[in-house]
Amino acid sequence: MAENKMKLHWDNVYYNKNENEVSWYQKIPKTSLDHIKSLNLNLDSKIIDVGAGESRLVDNLLDLGFNNIDVLDISKKSIEKAKNRLGEKSEKINWIVSDINDFVSNNKYDLWHDRAAFHFLKDSSKINNYVELANSCLNSNGKIILGTFSSNGPLKCSGLEISRYNSSSINEIFKKHFILLNHRISIHPTPFDTFQEFMFAVFEKK
Repeated sequence: MAENKMKLHWDNVYYNKNENEVSWYQKIPKTSLDHIKSLNLNLDSKIIDVGAGESRLVDNLLDLGFNNIDVLDISKKSIEKAKNRLGEKSEKINWIVSDINDFVSNNKYDLWHDRAAFHFLKDSSKINNYVELANSCLNSNGKIILGTFSSNGPLKCSGLEISRYNSSSINEIFKKHFILLNHRISIHPTPFDTFQEFMFAVFEKK
């Protein structure tokens, strides 16, 4: 799918569906928060949430006291909706509308979080670009928390084909620049009373 079509696809999703009408909705992103808390980051650590959509992770990070957060999504509409939800608190966040493959940043992050964006990349060149980008954007010993559909997860999401991963296949992709610290399977209950199996991996920059 061409990049402009991808932008249109995701803007259409966020124009036409409420927050709790998409399969990935989480009122509290517990698995991501558990991983973040386990890293014992300083509250001024630089964090980016990649492909965030309307995720409430940013709300929870603010509640925990984190104060140096970037939120990136390809959809301008999803960013607008997240900003409206946060109200005045949204002014504390650096909002970025960009396809991750077009992202250019002079910032260096301590934590790169991505729940369910990476697995939409199907082309090997874009997958490799993602890994190189994460490496260049992270500080020494920076961490990645990456949530993807597991090898037992769905084959599609939002009408798009995805890539499924286990710990071995995800490690193979990231091992050039990163060390796999841990991984776990997480079962996500959707708003439609179905369940999706995710695989969360935590990496540290070499």
